[in-house]
Amino acid sequence: MKKIKGKSVGLVWALVLGGVVLVVGAIGGTMAWLVDTTESVENIFTVSDIDITLQESTGNAYKMIPGLTITKDPFVQVLKDSEACYVFVQVDKSENFDTYMTAVIDTGTDKWIKLDGYDNVYYRQVEATGDDASEKFYLLENNQVSVKETVTKEQMDVLTESTYPTLTFTAYAVQLYGDGDHTIMDVSDAWDLVKR
Repeated sequence: MKKIKGKSVGLVWALVLGGVVLVVGAIGGTMAWLVDTTESVENIFTVSDIDITLQESTGNAYKMIPGLTITKDPFVQVLKDSEACYVFVQVDKSENFDTYMTAVIDTGTDKWIKLDGYDNVYYRQVEATGDDASEKFYLLENNQVSVKETVTKEQMDVLTESTYPTLTFTAYAVQLYGDGDHTIMDVSDAWDLVKR
């Protein structure tokens, strides 16, 4: 009888342990876990741009009178919502311009800077404009050109429409920052981008 009783006790313990396993399994299956979720954060990457204009209010055709100073006000303006940039101006004179006329680019303090290695290219740095256009960046010293006093009637008589002295301005803009950590691009590298 003891053997039977021993088997009965072992069976009871097996049943108890099996029941415990079932209870623990049931509790584990229905147990609540701490969970949290944030609101989504959407990153939107909009376009950027640089917009410039080159204008003048005084027109583009003038009569040459020896010794006369002519008001001429070409200017570059960086328009609103433009990124920080280099603004370049290339100044091209006809071959005979210096025989008849004088024009000086305004390179005073905080003005245009002559680009090393070029006789006719000038630049400046302009910060991002935001909602407002930047100031006007005038090109000529005192907004004027002059006819040389030494020009004679005979010199003017030989001119034709195809040989009139000309002064031509072309403006360019290139982003100021050259890589991800906002390092300012070297100005000669920026000009190389224009020349491509």
